[in-house]
Amino acid sequence: MTSTVPGLLEEVADGVLRLTFDRPEVLNALSGEMAARVGAVLEEAVTRDDVRVVVISGRGGAFSTGADIAGEGAHARFDVRAMDVANRMIRGVVRLDKPVVAAVGGVAAGVGASLALACDLVVVARSAQLLLPFTRIGLMPDGGSTATVAASIGRARAMRMGLLAEPLTAQEAYDAGLATHLADDDAVDELVATLARRLAAGPPVALAATKRAVNAATLPHLEEALERERAGQTLLFGTADLAEGMAAFNERRRPDFRGE
Repeated sequence: MTSTVPGLLEEVADGVLRLTFDRPEVLNALSGEMAARVGAVLEEAVTRDDVRVVVISGRGGAFSTGADIAGEGAHARFDVRAMDVANRMIRGVVRLDKPVVAAVGGVAAGVGASLALACDLVVVARSAQLLLPFTRIGLMPDGGSTATVAASIGRARAMRMGLLAEPLTAQEAYDAGLATHLADDDAVDELVATLARRLAAGPPVALAATKRAVNAATLPHLEEALERERAGQTLLFGTADLAEGMAAFNERRRPDFRGE
């Protein structure tokens, strides 16, 4: 595997492009550089003849806990550019005319969960959890999750995940329709490899047409959702509640939100 940017491993073999988050010490939290590279690689994959399928995974005990908000004054690092980088990843997954598989071991949270849920196949380990914790720090769900979650599980459950920031177990995510496959932890890699081989050997034009048709039927308003999320987050980036939420996260205490 190669690493163009710190924290992201890339490998192409037998028609499969593997993108692996490699920051296990911080549960694969995404730096801006990592997210930008993921988006760029997915865009480049459109014209790569050696890529027939993409697999996204994380090393260690997590898929990804989303944007890296650790450190003092973290809120000052977030502005509309962070949204544009995140949205580039999601558009890269959805617009790519090749199947994208998410291999979710451990937790997938924030934009990490959004990325996984935008993928065409989502394989979850039994120990995995899916979480949209944005409101815990004074933000709103993004990465297209306001569209992808509702499209998969309906308005009521999407509201529950978004407003209450409650995690779903792997079994709950599978039963609700957020995941396509559920596997024992020690069987995930083998299952993902089998799926990747099958897709890589499949008819690429037919697979591309299928992906486009299903996305058109189930995510017709994804672009509008991404723009709404961008506008909403841009507003929230300037609030005192966000600064308090991120400070509380880093200080491991309950935030005191004042609606400011």
